[in-house]
Amino acid sequence: MTAETDTQTTTVYRVTGMTCGHCEGAVSNEISALPGVATVKAVAATGEVTVVSAAPLADEDVRAAVDEAGYEFAGQV
Repeated sequence: MTAETDTQTTTVYRVTGMTCGHCEGAVSNEISALPGVATVKAVAATGEVTVVSAAPLADEDVRAAVDEAGYEFAGQV
């Protein structure tokens, strides 16, 4: 799911393998390093990661960040 406003884009991704707060932090830190990302909220219980960014992110970039954190990117919700 992607929602755009005049200045920001909010996208929700599904990430599998997260089980705790440490997992949420690892995924959030890697995605936060992508250019244009303002905020990231990962929720292990649902597997959802909400990203607010200046412009839509390429799925490949998000996938690479999630892979770097050690989890599996399952696409947009």
